[in-house]
Amino acid sequence: MRSRIVLAAGDGLGNTAIAQKLGIAVSSARKWRSRFVADRLDGLLDEPRPGRPRTVGDEQVEAVITRTLETTPKDATHWSTRSLAAELGLSQSAVSRIWRAFGLQPHRQESWKLSKDPLFVDKVKDVVGLYLDPPERAVVLCVDEKSQIQALDRTAPILPMLPGTPQRATHDYKRYGTSSLYAALDLATGQVIGSLHARHRAIEFKKFLAKIDAEVPAELDVHVVLDNASTHKTPAVKRWLIEHPRFTLHFTPTSSSWLNLVERWFGELTTKKLQRGTHRSVRELNTDIRAWIDTWNDNPRPYVWTKTADQILEPIARYCTRINDSGH
Repeated sequence: MRSRIVLAAGDGLGNTAIAQKLGIAVSSARKWRSRFVADRLDGLLDEPRPGRPRTVGDEQVEAVITRTLETTPKDATHWSTRSLAAELGLSQSAVSRIWRAFGLQPHRQESWKLSKDPLFVDKVKDVVGLYLDPPERAVVLCVDEKSQIQALDRTAPILPMLPGTPQRATHDYKRYGTSSLYAALDLATGQVIGSLHARHRAIEFKKFLAKIDAEVPAELDVHVVLDNASTHKTPAVKRWLIEHPRFTLHFTPTSSSWLNLVERWFGELTTKKLQRGTHRSVRELNTDIRAWIDTWNDNPRPYVWTKTADQILEPIARYCTRINDSGH
């Protein structure tokens, strides 16, 4: 922060402008500019302070960071503060402080997936361009299927929430069959066209396309964003599309379901209805899903896409460069 204050001053900004730009107090900007003018770089260092001297030296800090990043314990996949402290002869709190200072979190692991689609860039630009600048006299629909939705019931009654006690349900359950939901999310309005089937084959997908064709006004073109599932590309589907030229399919890149906005809607359906719901038959499950869709369509909320294709591709390119340079 002290360096940024000096650099901003070098760009000609005054104390007030620097404070506003960096989100600090004007007095802080004034203080460190004055210190730099008086003592140059030495003026940006902390002055000696009274109190207990450091008990953990730079070499020990370096050892903690190196061990954390480059090694693992014999009996685990990652270090804990206790195991690393015992290994290096430090206190647990010292290791914890060093980890916090350098943003190290060995206990955490995040998942990632990079698409290997050779047309990744072109498909991202196509779909994002459709989101940000949809064509006139056309409807843009985000389409996908949520397959194998299970009708589940707990093996014992769910205990209701009480003050100080959350709702409780048994960890085990009984299965009563599955259902598959096809959904088309209207980009502009947030309205959803849904269709439930026992299976999710090309036959069911073609029926769903026919349902979309019946519900979308005939004077509008239909742009469909969907993934690369094999059921979307069968000869029967291709013939149907030739017979209905107002339909245009826009495929997302492989392993890029995050690009299809209907996935966000599926997430809401799961967390608000399916995850904690109980159903003793597929018919009961389907009835519940249809009711949820009807309620959604009574007050639809469209999802607004904000990032441009370049804003998406640039960090991906940086990440690819980073992992390629890591030597792994």
